[in-house]
Amino acid sequence: MSERRSPLVNQVVVITGASTGIGRASAVELARVGARVVIAGRRAETLEDTAARCREVGGQAFPVVADVTDEAQVSSLATRALELNGSVAVWVNNAGVTAFGSLEDVPLADHRRVVETNLWGAVHGARAILPIFRRQGHGVLINVGSILSKVGQPFVPSYVISKFALHGLSEALRAELADQPNIKVCTLLPYAVDTPHFQEGANLIGREPHAMPPTQSPEKVARALVDLAERPRRQLHVPRIAAWGLALHAVCPELVERVIHDTLARWHFGAPQALNSAGNLWEASAAPPSAHGQRGPRIGLAGLMGWLIGHYAARGVRAVAGV
Repeated sequence: MSERRSPLVNQVVVITGASTGIGRASAVELARVGARVVIAGRRAETLEDTAARCREVGGQAFPVVADVTDEAQVSSLATRALELNGSVAVWVNNAGVTAFGSLEDVPLADHRRVVETNLWGAVHGARAILPIFRRQGHGVLINVGSILSKVGQPFVPSYVISKFALHGLSEALRAELADQPNIKVCTLLPYAVDTPHFQEGANLIGREPHAMPPTQSPEKVARALVDLAERPRRQLHVPRIAAWGLALHAVCPELVERVIHDTLARWHFGAPQALNSAGNLWEASAAPPSAHGQRGPRIGLAGLMGWLIGHYAARGVRAVAGV
């Protein structure tokens, strides 16, 4: 049986935040299936490295330096992509940053920068590509959200706010484009992913953030993104079982929120880390480019389940004893 031919072969696909993490892995996977990938990011050297990886798998990649917080640069990115063959099939709003800390402790300017990048960067992308999609009569817009687009989490307030808003952007655009059946707006909603996100984010906690289990590889999320580009749906959870967690939150929100708080307070942060309110918020990281991070989970999934059972059993005993 011959291998399936992707509908993305020779089609132009734009992805922002392609230097590291999910963006880098997705660029390579898109190139692997034959797309002509326009990769955007803030640092030329890391983009060139991503482009080289795309070419290694037999694909085509065209790096464009662009900061998504600058609407003119995003507009120029769309123009560059259109020049390749006169159309753009898929646009992926993926660029994202974070700041670890409380709403009160993180400087307001840093909170604003998170929202400017994660939300307004996507708004700039949508404003740049939708006129092109309308002229073509077709196109796929993918907003890379998070499980935190639907449920809150402590210690990253502006990230949660921006991801909820990004989900709202998708909903608003679907309504706005209801008369354009061949223009699809999709939201990708991954759970925790092993990317440089945890070591490169701004940090006002004073301890090293780590991914929480069950952590996924960026390549798994990248394959889901390609699948979404090939077969557009309104939204896709990665892994799909994450939707069950959201259902539990809908039924028992206060319980789930307490479990999330207690678990993250105990296991999300490790060794002491110097306070760093900048991270990669304002400038691209100078670290060697990688799709993967260096801050894996501090505990495995089985160990975490055991800790949760013991933790809440102990609390129950203390409550009964009146301690």
